[in-house]
Amino acid sequence: MSAPPKRRILLCAPRGFCAGVDRAIQIVEEALARYGAPVYVRHEIVHNRYVVEALRAKGAVFVEELEDVPETRQPVIFSAHGVARRIPEAAAARNLFQLDATCPLVSKVHKQVILHHRRGRDVVLVGHAGHPEVEGTMGQLPPGAVVLVETAEDARTLAPRDPENLAWTTQTTLSVDDTAEIVAILRERFPSIVGPHKDDICYATTNRQQAVKAVAPEADRLIVVGAPNSSNSQRLREVAERAGCPKAVLVQRASDIDWADFEDARTVAITAGASAPEVLVEEVIDAFAARGEIEVELVRTAEETITFQLPKALREAAA
Repeated sequence: MSAPPKRRILLCAPRGFCAGVDRAIQIVEEALARYGAPVYVRHEIVHNRYVVEALRAKGAVFVEELEDVPETRQPVIFSAHGVARRIPEAAAARNLFQLDATCPLVSKVHKQVILHHRRGRDVVLVGHAGHPEVEGTMGQLPPGAVVLVETAEDARTLAPRDPENLAWTTQTTLSVDDTAEIVAILRERFPSIVGPHKDDICYATTNRQQAVKAVAPEADRLIVVGAPNSSNSQRLREVAERAGCPKAVLVQRASDIDWADFEDARTVAITAGASAPEVLVEEVIDAFAARGEIEVELVRTAEETITFQLPKALREAAA
């Protein structure tokens, strides 16, 4: 009986951790190293179970709300997704030692919406309801000052209180193509609407989607390693299918793969969301290698060299 044909693995690059996720994880690890356990983290530091469990094992305590943090002198860390203004204000009122792990690109969006509000504009935020980044951005301003638009249909039916004084911004982890369609509708309906100088969808989201678009037409199946509650990971799966891959699946790790789905797949593309560690990608590749001969081909569409500084308190502690 002849051996099954070699399976081709197209490995997307860039993939996995972005600079904001890297920084957030580093903040928790540095805080643990300098101040010892426990270190309190409000919400998952990034949307990845493996990362969260690894940090929990080192002494990080994850809480959903600030009220869940006891009176303590230990660090309290805000997640990479950002938080509403009331959270650091409440932490300051309790004299908690707070460290902000908000991605600097999300912080940039926060500054934009505050500036628009000061200039008398209502803000249209393109994003997904319930996502912590959206809640954090909307929470920079008083209720009603930010209107959430999730779909093109929302953009078509939007009825702002002052159509002449509008600005738009976006969640950083959206589909580039979906967002472009929504923004085009907003600009057509409200010609005086003010947008950011540069698109707010972050470089890492854009780069990972471009890499997926490059491999999708060649792939019989595409695997996104990531968490189901990770916006950027879900968008990668959608982008792959739109770009020509017959089926794209999101898995948290190799044990989630439904192998019946891959029986006839001779070319499989693999990528990872911005909060998924490389060890989980390697685990998926090893799982394919255990089931037959594979040939891994790296498909790189961009180079990433961006890094972000740690918060001042941790830099000063290091000095």
